Amino acid sequence: MQEAGRRSNKDRSDATRAALIAAGRELFVSRGYAETGTPELVAEAGVTRGALYHHFADKRALFRAVVEAESAAVAHEIESAARPGLSPLRALSKGGAAFLEAMRVPGRTQLLLVDAAAVLGREELDAIDTRHGGRTLREGLAAAMQAGALPKLPLAATAQLLSAAYDRAALAIAAGADPGEWRKLIDTVLAGLAAPGMAQQ
Repeated sequence: MQEAGRRSNKDRSDATRAALIAAGRELFVSRGYAETGTPELVAEAGVTRGALYHHFADKRALFRAVVEAESAAVAHEIESAARPGLSPLRALSKGGAAFLEAMRVPGRTQLLLVDAAAVLGREELDAIDTRHGGRTLREGLAAAMQAGALPKLPLAATAQLLSAAYDRAALAIAAGADPGEWRKLIDTVLAGLAAPGMAQQ
């Protein structure tokens, strides 16, 4: 019975945290970080101010949790698309297309590529990316290099270069550009990096 009570308390705590993250996501996207106050956050989440500060030190900490959750969601979409059995270059292409599609969720590009850097700073945002989208790209590139589909390029630098290209594409698409054109352009870049004879695989 005691175990059930502890589990119930954890369930309630998890539900409160999830509600705060969902409320933060909604308000940070619709109103912006600066224009969102803690009274609006707790009202949107349907919790007390005490509950907010039990889970998060301040509004910035909640914003960071929102960015982490959104980044994890994007990484999940990438990993689902780059499924086992695909050739390394095909997996990179599929993963990149999944990233661009995942970033089309309303508000996500602004949140992750514009607001997060301003609120959290580049170093903290890079650390989050390293655990999520950046990790999937590095793993995909490493697998392609290991298989001989890509030459042995500097892994970190190559990942940073391609990540910047994907981010720029996501921003352009959010501004109304044709997603297909950007996917084709990035696939052409990947094909140009490919080892001789591997571009079509």
